[in-house]
Order: sequence, then C-alpha cells, then structure tokens
Amino acid sequence: MGYKEIVMGKQKRIALVAHDNKKQELLEWARFNRGTLSNHILYATGTTGDILEKELRFKNNKIL
Repeated sequence: MGYKEIVMGKQKRIALVAHDNKKQELLEWARFNRGTLSNHILYATGTTGDILEKELRFKNNKIL
C-alpha cells in the first residue's frame, strides 16, 4: 500500500491523544512527522503533552 502526500496550505489545529499503552507509538509517529507538525498548533492532554514537550521540544505549540 502506498501513501499519498497531502499538502496543507494553512495552519491547522491538531489534537494528539494516546491511550496509556500507545503513548510510545504516538511519540514515534510525532518524531517522524516533527517537521510537518511544527507548522501547526498542537494540543495534547496531560502525560501525552508532557512527553511530546520533553522529547520533541515543541516550544511554540500549545500543549494542554
């Protein structure tokens, strides 16, 4: 199965939420997509937000 790249022309608000057993997978996905995500406003809950902020240093994005 191939993947199609989608070009977004405007800044998006993206919520990142993961079940406790899936936080590591979300972190790996966010790390892989860091360049793309850095162009958008990110929202995350509690522990997920703490992990993303610490590991990926998303300073300009809002972590809830």
